[in-house]
Amino acid sequence: MEYQSMSRDQLTAEFDAVSKKFAELKGKNLKLDMSRGKPGKEQLDLVSDMLTVLSKPEDCVADGLDVRNYGELAGLPCAKKLFAEILGCKPEECFIGGNASLTLMYDTIAKAYTHGLLHSEKPWSKLDTVKFLCPSPGYDRHFKVTQSFGAELITIPMTAEGPDMDAVEEAVKDPAVKGIWCVPKYSNPDGIIYSSETINRIARLKPAAPDFIVMWDNAYCVHEFEGDYVPFPDMLSICREAGNPDMVFEYASTSKVTFPGAGISVMAASVDNLKYMTDLIGIQSISADKVNQLRHVRYLKDKAHTLELMKRHAQVLGPKFRAVLDALDREIAPLGIASWKRPKGGYFVSLDTADGLAKRTLALCKEAGVVMTSAGATYPYGKDPRDRNIRIAPSLPPVEELEAAIEVFCVCLKLAALEQLLNQ
Repeated sequence: MEYQSMSRDQLTAEFDAVSKKFAELKGKNLKLDMSRGKPGKEQLDLVSDMLTVLSKPEDCVADGLDVRNYGELAGLPCAKKLFAEILGCKPEECFIGGNASLTLMYDTIAKAYTHGLLHSEKPWSKLDTVKFLCPSPGYDRHFKVTQSFGAELITIPMTAEGPDMDAVEEAVKDPAVKGIWCVPKYSNPDGIIYSSETINRIARLKPAAPDFIVMWDNAYCVHEFEGDYVPFPDMLSICREAGNPDMVFEYASTSKVTFPGAGISVMAASVDNLKYMTDLIGIQSISADKVNQLRHVRYLKDKAHTLELMKRHAQVLGPKFRAVLDALDREIAPLGIASWKRPKGGYFVSLDTADGLAKRTLALCKEAGVVMTSAGATYPYGKDPRDRNIRIAPSLPPVEELEAAIEVFCVCLKLAALEQLLNQ
């Protein structure tokens, strides 16, 4: 029975029962972490044999290069070829970085502020105002990058097909709007795959700013945990065909394919963009870890082999997501106090409570020993205007711990909703 349909006596009785359950859970002194989309130990163990693929000095030669030495700022040719095959772009459009694609994203924005981009009239730091579009709910680390440089963050609502493109097309008429953050496949946290129409409208944008950039974070390009691999179009080609070849910077990494702490990443962009950026990066760096690049190439081999590995990851992740969704269906769906997405890939479940419940729910979770992503984190400046979105990250805990954590979450959400209704 939905809580809204209950009489006050029924709500009071339910509140007493849920409060008792909450007290029992608090008494267990749990310490469970569902705050970040970290791979679990079973996933890390799954790929640990990668550490031994380079065991002899002669193993460290690739493309005629000794990877132990200086050189190849933009990355090994074989690593570029691997990422190009996975993303669908060209090897010459790839720049290979270290374990975190976020570092490459940050560096792109930093270069825009210190030097300007390829088509900038001046460095962004010399401008009176810089605005950046933030489809929300979205990835908090993206928003913090542009916020850290002083950009004004503009919230763009997310739809079932991606960012609200009517809002985007209106916003880019302002020359102060310099870019947009995008997670186009299994978006963080909603798990949405951008539709073909949305992708094409983004590629055909006619921004007033000549140096407007699409920050295309394709973090989950091969990360299905249910069903078959979903092919995804090459945004670089689409932008080139739309007459905007230099507008997009695409990013990806092996963080959730091999090791988050020891992976490799890629920045894919037009050849002209990469030449401009490489000239700047060459002043600060000799190269990323080429030994690790070769280790990944030898282990992952190609896209087909990588997709086979991702099926093994899915065997680990699938039961965890089902544990979360089954609990929500069983405990929360009948009550009418929240709705949620049912992703088939990525690393999160996005849940919307009734307005005004997210912060209270997560405060109760913390009190009961379950740590989750902060309420509001999925919006610019950490401020969810309706205080309702909660990002659930099922990947790190073992299934038995996850079941305990989601039980706590459901009880806390019920308690927050009952408090609100009884106080009305």
